[in-house]
Amino acid sequence: MNRIYLNDGWQFLPEYKECLLKDNLDELTQSQICDIRIPHTVKEVPFDYFDESEYQMISGYRKKMFAPKEWDGKLINLTFEGVAHQATVYVNGQFAYCHKCGYTAFTINITKMLKYGSDNIITVKVDSNETLNVPPFGYVIDYMTFGGIYRDVYVEISNSNTILDVFPIILLEDSDLLNPDLINKEESREGFTGKRVKKAVVRTKIGLSKSLIDNLHQNKNIRITHTLSNKYDEFETKWDVSLLDDCAEGNHEVENVFLWDIEHPNLYELETTLFIDDKRIESRIERIGFRKTQFKQDGFYLNAKKIKIRGMNRHQSYPYVGYAMPKSMQELDADILKYELGLNAVRTSHYPQSQYFINRCDEIGLLVFTEMPGWQHIGDEEWKLQAIENTKEMVLQYRNHPSIFLWGVRINESPDDDEFYVRTNEVARKLDPTRSTAGVRCFKKSNLLEDVYTYNDFVHSGDNMGCEKKSKVTSDISKAYLVSEYNGHMYPTKTFDSEEHQSSQMLRHARVLNDIQLEEDIAGSFGWCMFDYNTHKDFGSGDRICYHGIMDMFRNPKMAALIYACQQEKNIVLDISSSMDIGEHPGCNRGKTYILSNADYVRMYKNGDLIKEYNCRKDSEFKGLKYGPIVIDDFIGDKIGKNEPTFSKKKVRDIKYALNYTAINGYGKFTPKLCWIAFKALTIYRMKMSDAVKLFNKYIGDWGQTSTVYKFEAIKDGKVVKTITKAPMTKVFIKAKVSKDVLVEKNSYDVVEVRLMASDEYGNRLPFFNEGVVLGSYGPIEIIGPNITAFRGGYLGVYVKSKSEAGKATLTVTPSLGNKLSLNFEVKI
Repeated sequence: MNRIYLNDGWQFLPEYKECLLKDNLDELTQSQICDIRIPHTVKEVPFDYFDESEYQMISGYRKKMFAPKEWDGKLINLTFEGVAHQATVYVNGQFAYCHKCGYTAFTINITKMLKYGSDNIITVKVDSNETLNVPPFGYVIDYMTFGGIYRDVYVEISNSNTILDVFPIILLEDSDLLNPDLINKEESREGFTGKRVKKAVVRTKIGLSKSLIDNLHQNKNIRITHTLSNKYDEFETKWDVSLLDDCAEGNHEVENVFLWDIEHPNLYELETTLFIDDKRIESRIERIGFRKTQFKQDGFYLNAKKIKIRGMNRHQSYPYVGYAMPKSMQELDADILKYELGLNAVRTSHYPQSQYFINRCDEIGLLVFTEMPGWQHIGDEEWKLQAIENTKEMVLQYRNHPSIFLWGVRINESPDDDEFYVRTNEVARKLDPTRSTAGVRCFKKSNLLEDVYTYNDFVHSGDNMGCEKKSKVTSDISKAYLVSEYNGHMYPTKTFDSEEHQSSQMLRHARVLNDIQLEEDIAGSFGWCMFDYNTHKDFGSGDRICYHGIMDMFRNPKMAALIYACQQEKNIVLDISSSMDIGEHPGCNRGKTYILSNADYVRMYKNGDLIKEYNCRKDSEFKGLKYGPIVIDDFIGDKIGKNEPTFSKKKVRDIKYALNYTAINGYGKFTPKLCWIAFKALTIYRMKMSDAVKLFNKYIGDWGQTSTVYKFEAIKDGKVVKTITKAPMTKVFIKAKVSKDVLVEKNSYDVVEVRLMASDEYGNRLPFFNEGVVLGSYGPIEIIGPNITAFRGGYLGVYVKSKSEAGKATLTVTPSLGNKLSLNFEVKI
């Protein structure tokens, strides 16, 4: 089989015209049409404050494709990975197919429509209106749906006798997975690390083309074989499959294969080869992982080991271009979830997402909960039939990914509809009997037709419990239970919100995650959500943005993101929840300041003096988290005892407690202990209120004195691995985090993400830096979005796109304040 990508050489017309079906365009259309490349959005939109009607249109795409004479007699399939939202395809003016889902792929057999040895016209009429009677449409939706041919397009050329589909089913026994020799032993070989299983069964179901089935019925000499191998090892095993009336099935036991898990995502290649009369006709390769996923009453098990799911919800949108981003950006989001946020799972809310994204999840060990398209609304019977078809396409197109562990077969947050959901469950279970089904709800005691009760738990409001008990939510406690969303709209937070607000969002995520971790019978959770996203006028903050993310739209982290980043240990995290500027807080009361770190210890210094060393595992009140936020409860250390020689030890202890308590909780907030200390200060220590104020200003406050310099050191394995300094800033620096410096054009254009942060000389973000920026591009690149923009909360993002020619390129970032940056790139073809 030969695959040829058709992402280049397209033309686009914002208003569809019938003349797009013809070989030659009239002069008016020729003047209106523009050349584009796939992925493409029908309308680039502003970052915020735009009308969602801007991308709702019926547009036209057109491409000339030359079909060599050698293709004649072959099977030619044309595939669109994603067209939002209704695509009507024509080949040489002839109707070919109409697909009514913007989130799944579709393939058309165009063999008989082509003119061989000649150019062929492929035309696509794309309806991106939200009035379509297909999921998710029919009511208001909490996300922009955008439009266009936004995923890859390709043609596959194969023999008419061909293998259409291979579905490998991996069977592993708990007795083998729980073998002490396996559990206690971890091996390493070139490219592979992890645990081996002594035996596993690979059972395959193979779909055949009509021509091949006909030849099978005519008793032709047909043979199909499997070869299992990996690129790092000498491991290889082969076996034949059984040919049935209209399909083929394989069943083979393999030995000593490495397992796929979240720490060691070992992958193998299964090659399926077709022979006719002992002649090799063609082969196809599936990438597979050996793993067993199970949901039980008390949680989720991967390879017979209980795993607490810790994930985020992800939309597939980006600033300016909506859904239209290529492979590199899809993969980057998976890497951010796994490596920056330290998560082990993602929910693709609320629709199937790019194969590139899921492929990367396979590669890095990120579990995926994917679901049918939809949001709250259930339509008429025609709408439901389309939803069932969407479920079928989702399972068939994604079931070979080892990272996918759960099918969502219920419209997100929709009411019960047993007749409808019996059908969606049946489809998923029939096409894939290996995975559990789930359905996301926002109300309790719903009818449970799926294997897992998934519930959006928004009970936490800041000062109450983090999550509901399982028994309070579902009546069927014999089945598994999973929290599919939390926080989000309960506390929208912008990168330019006050320090208190951002800290409050961080604490809300910490409390919910902490309580879920402590509940043994909750399988895990997915927070809402990975990043801010554009949304309809009915939601968000009036500017068409939902600020529900733990990152901004450019994937710059908010403070809440650090809660998740701290739960992994590969990357050292150290941050402080405050700039330590008292004027930022009402009444100049700093309140509680938190250390966020996954080190062993954090040492705090004040003006060069060691104040306290905190134990990152033991000193947090969040006992459900491996590394929870730690309250800074001492701003004094032993300074009073050293500087006040006339104070007794008891007086030093009392005064230190009173000053630290006031620093954290403010004036006028008395406890019995504080009242007793105040009484002793007046009667026994003979102190005046003016004495207390002087002591507070000397050891806590900054009023009228030289500004305090704080330093924090993260200690890991006895070594200082990261340092943060909080001191008065004197200079503005612009720091860049670049996803890569080489753009590679393969199947389409490539994109680099540049995340920018305004900082002081110590590397601390300047959260109220909102200055303007001029962007410049030189060489074979272009900037996605405007060339003149601005920082928001000290953050900015820039996407740079290749221009189909090789060479050196430069992006310049010129802020109104701070240093000018010149970032160099290379574009390879």
